[in-house]
Amino acid sequence: MSVAVRVIPCLDVDAGRVVKGVKFENLRDAGDPVELARRYDAEGADEITFLDVSASTQDRATTLDVVSRTAEEIFVPLTVGGGVRAVEDVDRLLRAGADKVGVNTAAVARPELLSEVAERFGRQVIVLSVDARRCRDGATTPSGYEVTTHGGRRGTGIDAVAWAVEAAERGAGEILLNSIDADGTEDGYDLEMLTAVRAEMRVPLIASGGAGTAAHFTEAAQAGADAVLAASVFHFGTLTVGDVKAEMRAAGVPVR
Repeated sequence: MSVAVRVIPCLDVDAGRVVKGVKFENLRDAGDPVELARRYDAEGADEITFLDVSASTQDRATTLDVVSRTAEEIFVPLTVGGGVRAVEDVDRLLRAGADKVGVNTAAVARPELLSEVAERFGRQVIVLSVDARRCRDGATTPSGYEVTTHGGRRGTGIDAVAWAVEAAERGAGEILLNSIDADGTEDGYDLEMLTAVRAEMRVPLIASGGAGTAAHFTEAAQAGADAVLAASVFHFGTLTVGDVKAEMRAAGVPVR
């Protein structure tokens, strides 16, 4: 592990406000996205991720004005996801100020979208968001993990590890692996799932879901994450980006 591990605060945005829940439910207000993005940029975040959490469910595009206002205020790369269904949506987000675009539900429905975007803009633009959980309700997959869509609301029966591998082959430049089971619990990342995906693919892997202490970020990096993403612990003041980097540095994990 010689490349610096990136620390990425995540802004889950609904109706123009940052929200955060547990396992994607019981959302509570966490503030203004532009103000929070500015704060994290000042704290030393390596990137910021902006997810419009209700765009896919409400079948609409991401709120472009909030994206452009956020992009104007920060000096680090901005990844935007939510409601991206076509190459044109990616084009609009890049023009609004996004550096990378997150895709989830639409890519599951039509995997060709990944190669279409990669051919037009380059694979470095695509972050495939995989919302995965341990199989339940009778679903089984070879890895024991299945992909969900629509903000974690719908199981697909698709093997999460196999999907991450296929997506990388189709042109995804990074995989954002989000554990639905761990999301918002602050009990730690799903290291088992992270290790399973890391073993099968080479593209950068972003760990998401479950961070509650600075040590959790270190554990994810040691399990093979190239970047560690979190929301609640940053939004509600439990930790700063600096706290996380200091902990990781002390544990021998390279950070910027």
